[in-house]
Amino acid sequence: MKRALALGIAALVVTGCGTSAPEGTGTNDGRGPITFATLKDGTGTVPKLVEAWNAEHPDQTVRIIDLPEGADGQRQQLIQQAQTKSDTYDVITIDLPWNAEFAARRWVTELPREQFDVDGFFAAPLKGSEYRGKLYSIPHFTGAGMLYYRTDLLGRAGVAPPKTWAELKAACAKVLALPEAAGMSCYAGQYDKYEGLTVNFAEAVGSAGGQVTDDEGKPKLDTPAAKAGLDFLVSGFRDGTVPPDAITYKEEEGRRAFQQGKVLFHRNWAYVHALMNATDGSSAVPGKFAVTVIPGASGPGVSTLGGNNLAVSAFSKKQATAREFIKYMTSVDTQRTHAKGSAYPMTRTAIYQDPELRAKYPYLQVLQDAIVGARPRPALVRYGDASSAIQEQVYAVLGGKTTPEQALSTLQRQLAEFAQGA
Repeated sequence: MKRALALGIAALVVTGCGTSAPEGTGTNDGRGPITFATLKDGTGTVPKLVEAWNAEHPDQTVRIIDLPEGADGQRQQLIQQAQTKSDTYDVITIDLPWNAEFAARRWVTELPREQFDVDGFFAAPLKGSEYRGKLYSIPHFTGAGMLYYRTDLLGRAGVAPPKTWAELKAACAKVLALPEAAGMSCYAGQYDKYEGLTVNFAEAVGSAGGQVTDDEGKPKLDTPAAKAGLDFLVSGFRDGTVPPDAITYKEEEGRRAFQQGKVLFHRNWAYVHALMNATDGSSAVPGKFAVTVIPGASGPGVSTLGGNNLAVSAFSKKQATAREFIKYMTSVDTQRTHAKGSAYPMTRTAIYQDPELRAKYPYLQVLQDAIVGARPRPALVRYGDASSAIQEQVYAVLGGKTTPEQALSTLQRQLAEFAQGA
């Protein structure tokens, strides 16, 4: 999954915000042709699924509208449509952490839980689809960060995949001493100033035993665990564990670095597996890597939950059809077909037990374990402001422009303000 991409089992629901959630299931409960505003699918799988729906529903056809590539552009376009109360979009794709904001702003409609088969979803994505105990979106894709590592080089050095940060650095010391590893760096994630930095920071804090916010949305960055998590990122740049140019890495830059044999360990999403395992000459590492859960301070780490949800625009005039289409797109049968056509991580647990899919995607068990243990990003109504603040402060620390202590103090104050309301 490319957006992941692009963040425990319980969502961090804010209870003190100043706006209320939509009530009921909307007043425009009609049927007919609808639009589906979603991420562009390079595999062609989503268009085929829509074609299958259209063949069965000639009076309720679906037209796909591609959203911008970047998450920021997607959010901006959806907000513009909502603020003008446009009925151009019927079903919309939203990042999981946007659920609280869109529900609180009355931009999406509450979904009647009894109309959806919710028992088969992973617990964390489903919980993140709620706002104040009510359901406002349905998990479509999910995901969790995994640690990619070079099996060939670790094998030659007699090193096991690391479970802790200390083991990761010790493994690098041994492996990078090999002649075959000359010129390589140890580890890289996503550290450019964008949503991926928020994800990596939240993972570092969680993997040190902390939380960015608690279950009530209150910030918890004035803790030793938060300091330990940020120190892990900072020390990686200072001691050479992380290459200097990783300060510009998003998902694709890091993927290319690992794929070209420049880094030994790499944190990324599931979608990069097929790209790095390509045998057409585009990758230098096919058959030479595997995945495991990300490491933590004292044991396996905690990934930040990724994924996208499907919701019904509050301004749609055909909400009955919109709900039916969401049920179709998130059903077990459709998800199984979708998974066979693309590597997007599905949200129903049954998909991860399918023998055919397990053979096709050897990382499925690791991914399932990572999703089960993952934590969502803070479900704040002002999530966009919170993420921007985290990016600004953490990037400044990694660039040596401020101290971890000062950055965490500033974030503690800023996130407390964002948690107060809209």
